[in-house]
Amino acid sequence: MNNGSNSSSGNSYNAKTIRAMVAMYCRDCHHRQEICNECQTLTDYAINRLQHCPIKETRTTCGKCQIHCYKPKMKIKIQEVMRYAGPLMIKRHPGMAIKHLLEGLKKTSKKKKHELS
Repeated sequence: MNNGSNSSSGNSYNAKTIRAMVAMYCRDCHHRQEICNECQTLTDYAINRLQHCPIKETRTTCGKCQIHCYKPKMKIKIQEVMRYAGPLMIKRHPGMAIKHLLEGLKKTSKKKKHELS
């Protein structure tokens, strides 16, 4: 299993966030204490997409991305996880949730400043 801790990817906090969200989803929706094979496959796939993102340095969040690199079935699965776990992140993992929100705002602001120049 790839643990996503490769700091050169620039996305290690994103990998941690994905792991946390999928674990919450699996625990609550699949009623598992340990992540099931289906959710582990989704986690590995999502982290692989992050590590191979062609716009790592300028991207905001995958949800706002103009490049759609997820396979359709995996996109549906990760959207389901995000819709479920996203609102819960502020209670269960507030640091990750706030960092994610701020990072999205920061990168969006940089993009807007660049467009205005």
